[in-house]
Amino acid sequence: MITVGQTGGMPATDDAAGDLPVTGSLVVPAGLLSWRFSRSSGPGGQGVNTADSRVELSVRPLELPGLSEHQQQRMAGRLGGRLVDGVLTIAASEHRQQLRNRQAARERMAAVLRAALAPPAPARRRTKPTKGSQERRIQAKKQRSQLKKQRGSWD
Repeated sequence: MITVGQTGGMPATDDAAGDLPVTGSLVVPAGLLSWRFSRSSGPGGQGVNTADSRVELSVRPLELPGLSEHQQQRMAGRLGGRLVDGVLTIAASEHRQQLRNRQAARERMAAVLRAALAPPAPARRRTKPTKGSQERRIQAKKQRSQLKKQRGSWD
């Protein structure tokens, strides 16, 4: 993400090591983010076996400051299958550079946390099929039946 800095309007790249903004009211402090680096199996040419470009970003989402009890319960329910000992881990290895993988992991982590905190979708209201759609369905069934009847008869 490119933002405009305060010095002369020059664009500044998104910081890959600072606090992680998730929503307007939730920011994950940098101290709660845990980074791990390893060798990536993806593209990289000669440097693929020497550079630690694969990135794993971990956080304990249920221990984030500023979450209400209701938000913690919602997050626990939605992330339950992805948590290992209460830790959510995101891996990124699609880029050759470690910095770009760090930024990708941060963006993915923010998206997962945002989705876990989002309110549930409203329940779908069941509706009856329209008269026209019922008639079209019956007409299609009749045409299909006629087609099959024609197949079976030989003169």
